Amino acid sequence: MPRSTKVRDDEVLDPYVPERGDGRYAVTHYDLDLVYRVSSNRLSGRATLDVSYLEETDRIAVDLAGLRASKVTVAGRTVPWTHRGDRIMVRLPDTAVVGDTTTVSITYAGNPRPARSRWGAVGWEELDDGALVASQPSGAATWFPCNDHPSDKATYRIAIDCDSPYDVVATGTLTAQRVRGSRTSRVFEQESPMATYLAAVHIGQYTRFTLSREPVRQEVVLPAGFIAPARADLSRQPRMMEVFERLFGPYPFTDYTVVVTPDELEMPLEAQGMATFGPNWLQGRGHEERLVAHELAHQWFGNSLTIATWRDIWLNEGFACYAEWLWGEAADGITADRSAREHWSRLATLPQDIVIGDPGPDLMFDDRVYKRGALTVHALRRESGDPSFFAMVRDWVASNAHGSVTTEAFRAHASRHLGTRAEELLDDWLWGAALPDLPTTTAGFG
Repeated sequence: MPRSTKVRDDEVLDPYVPERGDGRYAVTHYDLDLVYRVSSNRLSGRATLDVSYLEETDRIAVDLAGLRASKVTVAGRTVPWTHRGDRIMVRLPDTAVVGDTTTVSITYAGNPRPARSRWGAVGWEELDDGALVASQPSGAATWFPCNDHPSDKATYRIAIDCDSPYDVVATGTLTAQRVRGSRTSRVFEQESPMATYLAAVHIGQYTRFTLSREPVRQEVVLPAGFIAPARADLSRQPRMMEVFERLFGPYPFTDYTVVVTPDELEMPLEAQGMATFGPNWLQGRGHEERLVAHELAHQWFGNSLTIATWRDIWLNEGFACYAEWLWGEAADGITADRSAREHWSRLATLPQDIVIGDPGPDLMFDDRVYKRGALTVHALRRESGDPSFFAMVRDWVASNAHGSVTTEAFRAHASRHLGTRAEELLDDWLWGAALPDLPTTTAGFG
């Protein structure tokens, strides 16, 4: 899997999240067996990681925050380990060389809680009646031991035993369910490689309905009292799916689930094959439909095509924001060109002190990264015209499906499809602090 840097004891995998990730190894599969008790917010589990070594090493670091490990084995053998802060340092029984594979199993327990970060609290969050996971960018380690970095994509089996009155929804397909007395165990399997921050769990007293079965099965999970407003605000999502499949290519997963939590959320959240909204975002008035489009678009841009480093976040958010404008164009006749010019005018009044190709950790979630990223995509479209532009986008999505992507790779891809002018245009938009002018050509907008 792609890595931004090699990692040794005195180095970090990603300077944006230096406290997470270890480049000496990749995880190819996570097998999680979890038990959660809602009343006490108590989580216990055993995580088995299928590991492939990327460097010669005699130790690895595994991220686990706020929970305590009690046992660690490698290939079934007990090994020396230490758990300090949010890192478990595991001494291997033998020095591993590049290409070696093994399993690392960790037994752990505790009261999960969000981890503090410069972006606020992230990770497992206890609700008034249930729980949810919001891990972007560095919160996955609050509920399972992991190599917590977006470039480390793996398949998953997540088994969760929970109090029976509560519904449990997790990323992946529900493959088994069994009731034993007052508890229910469920197994979810995610066969498409998934970044750690995109693994999610929701626990609550929920009901559900099917929004659509075509072209992709779309489910909504929510408290019973929220059905009417959610159904109204999500009514055009099936049409959205059709538009995005036409523009970007086939939906990359088996189904799509929208979870509406009982608690209000600051912003909607994406996960693999899933989006989460607070009831404050789906009030039945149609005011936030752009966010419905945004979260759906992340299934292509962010979840199937996952950034290799956090500095590349404009690739996730720029395309998702541009999808909002594309939906407005397809559904309501509001051209993306009009949306782009309105947002360009707003950005022009703001400080010109951000480089979206490398915004730095403090600004990587700044709205200017999102909107300037969308404008970058729109500039490419104006310069090249619709046939060439959308052919380039569909090939980008298809050729990198379920993989890791970088800004440099996108620049090279755009150049192959659209010519060297695309490289020059991207350099202006991505690496300059000043807001460039939109191209004056009208290719594709006749």
